[in-house]
Amino acid sequence: MPEGDTIHTLAVMLGRWLTGRRLTAVRVPRQALPQLGGCRVQCVTSRGKHLYIDLDDGHRLRSHLGLYGAWHHYGRGEPWQKPPGQASLVLELGDRVYVCFNAREVELMWAQGFRALDQHHRLGPDLTRESVQPERLWERARDLLAGDTPIVDLLLDQRVAAGIGNVYKSEVLFIGRYSPLLRFADLSHKDIAQLYSIAGSLLNENLHGGPRRTRWPDDGRGPLWVYGRAARPCLRCGGSIRRDQLGCHPRSTYWCPTCQASPARGAVRGAATDQAV
Repeated sequence: MPEGDTIHTLAVMLGRWLTGRRLTAVRVPRQALPQLGGCRVQCVTSRGKHLYIDLDDGHRLRSHLGLYGAWHHYGRGEPWQKPPGQASLVLELGDRVYVCFNAREVELMWAQGFRALDQHHRLGPDLTRESVQPERLWERARDLLAGDTPIVDLLLDQRVAAGIGNVYKSEVLFIGRYSPLLRFADLSHKDIAQLYSIAGSLLNENLHGGPRRTRWPDDGRGPLWVYGRAARPCLRCGGSIRRDQLGCHPRSTYWCPTCQASPARGAVRGAATDQAV
């Protein structure tokens, strides 16, 4: 389940392997591409959950892994671990082959063209690398979202801020003691600042690979506060963790009804948070 921290780390790794090297072939199954063999990779970057490979002829390859995508690399002639039919993008560089499997999106565009610029403006600031001003996030949310937008959809909306996925959504709400039943209209400027401050801290703490963590130190009770812990005791209060399908496009949200009081009981907003990082 790649989120912004994973894609950032992936871009660094691919950049180390690909930058400056010449492609011998590029294939996107079921898409007709111009001849890209002979192009040199200029850089590999990310923004939120999107990964970009820029070529020296001005083209850019964009991929979004979605829930099930993954990058593999192989020696030429080495058997692939997944069926060729699951390949979304294949890059051949001499003796190495880099394959993106099961991506949600793969697209070729001009790096300085309208499509790339339009996407750049539609995506919110990347929480893994930008110092984000809370007022800017509030304004983006206000301009983009209706007041009745569920808080779970707010956090997943990459137009407001890029990088938060389903795991961090649940963890951020728990650490900040926000009910997942809240709506955007229930939130103050301070709430928005706190939510994205927590998210940015967690994403940046997890940039260097290894198992994703939102709890420190390692006390043997697991790396996450609530995600994947349905019906197990809350690590803060001992109550039972719930798993509910929430949002306009329902996805699993893990939460503690005691620590994250529902709006009807008075949501605990602006309360002191557990030390996350």
